[in-house]
Amino acid sequence: MPPVADSYDVVIIGGGHNGLTCACYLAQAGLSVRVLERRGIVGGSAVTEEFHPGFRNSTAAYTVSLLNPKVIADLNLARHGLRIIERPIANFLPLSAEPGAYLKVGGGLAATQAEVARYSKRDAERLPAYYAMLEEAAQVLRRLSLETPPNIGGGLAEILPALKAMRAVKRLSLPAKRNLLALFAKSAGDLLDAWFESAPLKAAFGFDAVVGNFASPYAPGSAYVLLHHVFGEVNGRPGQWGHAIGGMGAISEAMAAEARLRGVSIDCDAEVAKLVVRDGRATGVVLRDGREIAGRAVAANVNPKLLFLDLVEPHQLEPDFLERMKNYRCASATLRMNVALSELPQFACLPAAGIHHQSGIIMAPSLAYMEKAWFDARSGDMAMQPIVEMLIPSTVDDTLAPKGSHVASLFCQHFNPVLAEGRSWDDLREAAAERVIDSVSGFAPNFRASVLGRMTLTPLDLECRFGLTGGDIFHGALSLDQLFSARPVLGNANYRMPLAGLYLCGSGAHPGGGVSGLPGHNAAREIVRDFRRGRVR
Repeated sequence: MPPVADSYDVVIIGGGHNGLTCACYLAQAGLSVRVLERRGIVGGSAVTEEFHPGFRNSTAAYTVSLLNPKVIADLNLARHGLRIIERPIANFLPLSAEPGAYLKVGGGLAATQAEVARYSKRDAERLPAYYAMLEEAAQVLRRLSLETPPNIGGGLAEILPALKAMRAVKRLSLPAKRNLLALFAKSAGDLLDAWFESAPLKAAFGFDAVVGNFASPYAPGSAYVLLHHVFGEVNGRPGQWGHAIGGMGAISEAMAAEARLRGVSIDCDAEVAKLVVRDGRATGVVLRDGREIAGRAVAANVNPKLLFLDLVEPHQLEPDFLERMKNYRCASATLRMNVALSELPQFACLPAAGIHHQSGIIMAPSLAYMEKAWFDARSGDMAMQPIVEMLIPSTVDDTLAPKGSHVASLFCQHFNPVLAEGRSWDDLREAAAERVIDSVSGFAPNFRASVLGRMTLTPLDLECRFGLTGGDIFHGALSLDQLFSARPVLGNANYRMPLAGLYLCGSGAHPGGGVSGLPGHNAAREIVRDFRRGRVR
């Protein structure tokens, strides 16, 4: 038996933002906590790193909206230097190379309506009703996101969580309940086709349905992915998106600073090799170097598939649970690029510099374009014309690039995480990067010549570097069978896993993916409750 290096109340596997959030709340409750992070820096996917000499950027996660205001306040993130600024407009869609062929969304309702009216006066008139419908549904999600889901099959103890969930829906009007059902069950394409007639507007809204979702915008359930992306807020303004000054790593660094103030021990370069299980109970972990760290409880901030298939010995799990973990769906089909630029992209449809460079720039002009990208990747390796969202954070943050230069985040779909036998993303990486650059250059002709350096992260790279199984940015598909009381599986939605003393505090737990801190917040509440009741399980 390896020597036990130390013992804590709670050992947390993974120093991503949810692990740090969970640690802060646990320490505030008086528990001793140790966070173990495999990489040399904390933050998981929410990190800022130099990728080209003199150029820094958010390496993986790249934009802010879902970070919960309660987490921001409770963890004193502003006091630790976190500053988030809103985008002046939400999105800019270049539609073609023709002058004026673009759509801007955001900057106020009147401004968006004026833009939309260039393509459809009817759609412009319907915008307020659409926004109201989405916001009413988003309010339900905001309430439920802070609650522990009812654990189906958990007995009398689950009555209260079930009642809380029912109240959030019961207070809605009948039309609002119908809208909520449509958002959970329908495809984004069908939903948007029923609301609007103009392709550019449907593309602007439909993009959110394919972000991190390896599916057509016409796949049933994709409307929920759209909704998942609109229940956030920035600086008290619902539905907004923003930039973290210093990159996404500023969020994780602020969380780590607060955790250390509360007495949390944080180890980097501390890879967990396996979970220690004795008599059906998680009692700690063994690190790759052989040390054992003991804990009265273990909280895992990793993809549940990685946890149960890589870190837990199969015989410790019930066969049905193990089989469901093997079939747990993880596939974002995402490729991430960080690009150093000598100048701003000059979009053929709107070449001059402007506020559109400070927005999310979506290069996917229609739902049909998005569906073809999915079809190409589903039947082969990657989209012929990828869906690309570009952010240029250096337009508002001069700490990221040398003066006069810029950094761009390119978030790209669809790149099949599962390739045919004999093919590897290590071999296809450069071809994929070239295809993305070609796609962007089709909208901004100066783009290719302005590239000074680049970092390309394929689905395989995202898995190997950040533990995102299948390259899945959400730690599991956001589908009806993997949401709320079924996340990660039915019967284990209350953050308590099948092994006593083992909890899930990452995005594979409710309410799912995104840089929100909510899974960590909610899991910590349940862990503290169990400690106080003397029944850690």
